[in-house]
Amino acid sequence: MKPFEYFAPRTLEEAIGLLSKFDGDARVVAGSTDLLLKMKAGKLAPKTMINIKRLPELRGLTQSPISNLQSLISIGALTTLEEIRCSPLIREHYPALADAASTMASVQIRNLATVGGNLCNAAPSADLAPILMVLDAVARIAGPKGERRVPLEDFFTGPGTTVLAPSELLVSLEVPPPAGLSLYLKHSPREHMDIAVVGVGLALQFQDGRCDSARVVLGAVAPVPLRARRAEAELTGSPLTPERIDRAAKVAAEESRPIDDVRGSAWYRRRMVDVLTRRGLTALAGGG
Repeated sequence: MKPFEYFAPRTLEEAIGLLSKFDGDARVVAGSTDLLLKMKAGKLAPKTMINIKRLPELRGLTQSPISNLQSLISIGALTTLEEIRCSPLIREHYPALADAASTMASVQIRNLATVGGNLCNAAPSADLAPILMVLDAVARIAGPKGERRVPLEDFFTGPGTTVLAPSELLVSLEVPPPAGLSLYLKHSPREHMDIAVVGVGLALQFQDGRCDSARVVLGAVAPVPLRARRAEAELTGSPLTPERIDRAAKVAAEESRPIDDVRGSAWYRRRMVDVLTRRGLTALAGGG
């Protein structure tokens, strides 16, 4: 690896000041589970590294009341995957998010890898993106001009790219109270450790035996995590019969835009979107 400048700011203001100073020439590090591998392989050679691990503003899982009965949960960007997997708060209110984290990497990596890193790396196969998108999460972003909030479904702009400006940091994810049932299903060569060949996040809300609202988000089958809106429309407003589930799964597969690569062909990925979506919807329909 080539030599680089290293900074370890202790406040969010200091970190944003450094990012503004280097204007895109600095790389932010936290868990570094992806960045260090790319540096060792010679794929990246940043001139400046800014370690944000000491920033208290990016830590913690907190619950904020928004009504007498409901609370919003804030997930700090430095929250590790293992903290998500083990958190009683997450397991009680968002078990599908804890389940998604449990499918990722090894326990050693999960103790280093962060929620913010998984999302800001913006890999199309990021496991947390589909489930957080179906949960209607919002990204809280800080920069020189203050804070802004961006729905997570608008956060990703392409493989490896997000709406973050060079001088901005992801501070946290704000997740509203769950409105129904949710689920994340993943297909990979191994049940754990491997990145997703296909990921499917699902969230359904039922009323009087009908599907009142639906969210279907596909991972690893498009340049960014993809909301399958036609599949959602197929599900909404009707009982989830096997025939309707079958149609929605096929529509979701049609909406996907996979590529051929070393992990799977486009045809195979579309087929797995169909299979996982049908499997997940059937499971949620049984619980609704």
